[in-house]
Order: sequence, then C-alpha cells, then structure tokens
Amino acid sequence: MAGGWVIEIDIRKYFDSIDHERLGEVLRRRIRDGAILRLIGKWLNAGVLEDENLKCPDAGSPQGGVVPPILANVLLHEVFDVWFAREVRPRMRGRAHLVRYADDAVMLFEYEEDARRVMAVLPKRFGKYGLTLHPDKTRLLPFKRPDRMMRRRDADEGPYKPATFDFLGFTIHWGKSLAGKWAVKTRTASDRFQRALKGISQWCKAHRHEPLERQQHVLNLKLRGHYGYYGRPGNRARLWTLLHWATRVWWRWLHRRSQRGLSWAAMNRLLKRYPLLKPTAVRIV
Repeated sequence: MAGGWVIEIDIRKYFDSIDHERLGEVLRRRIRDGAILRLIGKWLNAGVLEDENLKCPDAGSPQGGVVPPILANVLLHEVFDVWFAREVRPRMRGRAHLVRYADDAVMLFEYEEDARRVMAVLPKRFGKYGLTLHPDKTRLLPFKRPDRMMRRRDADEGPYKPATFDFLGFTIHWGKSLAGKWAVKTRTASDRFQRALKGISQWCKAHRHEPLERQQHVLNLKLRGHYGYYGRPGNRARLWTLLHWATRVWWRWLHRRSQRGLSWAAMNRLLKRYPLLKPTAVRIV
C-alpha cells in the first residue's frame, strides 16, 4: 500500500441547508406510499421551538430525533454515493474509493490527476442540490507513503511529509508498525480529545461535593465510553494520556472543594480505594 490523494469533504451547515423540494424529489423516487410522503412533509414543516419561539424554516431538517439522520443519508446517497459509483469511478485512471458516514466523507484516489478532476466538479454537483461545500475545510491532500514521497530539492530538508486528515473523530496518519513497516494509523483527533477532557472537567467541577463513590462511578462511565469508541490499534497512548489528565482534573476539583486542599499523597491513597478505569481494562479492537 503506497497511499495516494485524499479529498476531505465538509458540507457547510448540511442539516440546516437541506432543500425540501430536492429532498422530496429524491424521496418520491424511492417511496411510492403517498401517506408516508405526506407524513415526512408535515414533519419537515412542523418547525422548531427555540427559546419559546416557533421557527418554521423553508430549508433544513430539525435535529434531535431519529428521522433527520435517515433523511440526510437518503439525500446524500443520491447526491454523492450513486453519482460517485456511476459517474466518477468509471472515468478514473486509477483506483478511487468513497468512504462516507452521514455528512462526513473522504474520497481516496490513486492518482493526483483523478483527484483534481473530481475536486473541480464537486462544488457544481453539490450546488445542484442546494448544498455548499466549506471552502476551507474541503481540501485536496497528498497522502503518499513517506518513503514514496519525492524528496525536496534541498537535501538538507529531507523528504516531504504526507498530510494528515480527520475523519469521524480520528486523525488518519502514516506511522511505523511494530515490525518497522509503514502503515496507516489512527489517533484521537485533537479537538475530540480536548472536548472529552473539557466535559470531564465540567462534570467534576459541578459535582465535586458529591460522594467519592458516585464521582468515581460516573468518571469511569465516561472513560469507558471514550475507550470504547477510540480504542483502536495504535491509539493506546492517547487513551493513557486522557486517563492521566482526567486524574489531574479530578484531583484539581477535589483540591478546591475544601480550604485544607488535597495533597497528591492523599490523592494517590484515594485512587487506590476509588481507582479510575484504565485502558487495559477495555478490549482494544
């Protein structure tokens, strides 16, 4: 596996900009039952209650339920998946792949010329359905294996470094395997890591006066959920880093809940009685 070129897709405010008329056209091609179509239409036009004000937008799909992801997936399947399979892939010189989950997607190409051709027509394709690609977050990236990248003209600068990209909360990058060979690896994306740590800190601050057994229970639930999603081969170090900072955050808010504070020696004794869940206690898949 030598890598290639990646197009990182970002649809600007997708759930807020779904065109009801275009969505209706796609649904009518897939659904023949008029009663179901009318129910979907009523649901889309029902409006959203925000701060005691009812808003009935002409576009978008209200979020918070189970229906919006389904409708979003149906529309993007027609806009993106079907188009890629029927129109794009047969015209490519090399291999091409599309990976999509809801409105998050990346396109993978073997050759740069194929990637640039598709990149040029993407805005027109999405614009046809009333959707807009984010101009900064939608980008074309080289993702060749480091030892296959062209060397710089100045030998002192060394080889080019392949770009990294984020997908579904992970940063995808090249790294060395235990056998010393180049492999595509994943690690927790920085923004998701910071968001997880911020959530733990906010909870510890709000509940620092609750019994320690209760605090330990909730923190371990948060850690278990994080490990369950981000526990992937090659990402173990990031899980241990989260545990380290979660422990420090817990100590900080316990330290502030009384004037006497809490020394680290006392915190270590507390952790023996109320230990936080370690990544080794959760199966890494």
